Amino acid sequence: MNDFDAIYRAYFHDVYYYLKSLSRSDEVAEELTQQVFFKALEALDRFRGDCDIRIWLCRIAKNEYISYCRRSGKEQPSELSECEASDRSAGHVRWEERLEDSETALDLHKILHTLDEPYKEVFSLRTFGELSFRQIAEVFGRSQSWARVTYHRSRLKIIEKMGGTSK
Repeated sequence: MNDFDAIYRAYFHDVYYYLKSLSRSDEVAEELTQQVFFKALEALDRFRGDCDIRIWLCRIAKNEYISYCRRSGKEQPSELSECEASDRSAGHVRWEERLEDSETALDLHKILHTLDEPYKEVFSLRTFGELSFRQIAEVFGRSQSWARVTYHRSRLKIIEKMGGTSK
């Protein structure tokens, strides 16, 4: 149980803020975060370790949020930044979809580890925490434009280090 306690302490805020960014509600985020960790505890012995545990927990969280939306009749968010929308229309694969491949995810984390701040943190907050540019700007005490530019610069640095392709 000590391992799970460590996981809970290490990732509670990530899961909570991810769910809050989806639901835009403290109450819903709190309730679903508890459900996520309950499900994670039940499934921990089946966790294969082929991806970062944060990604695994966020997948559970996303599924819980989708289930919550279905149960309550709420519409699921379909927010995309302008850049993500243009990437998708051009046939580019989104970061979350690329992270499904454990080898790509490992490569990304290795590259991410080499980035300087604030690029590393802004990219992580946007990609793994799925925070909006407004929320990232609040974290750093900067403008939304700064958050947007910093994210896209970090993304370009990662793409360059991964071999120059965003597909």
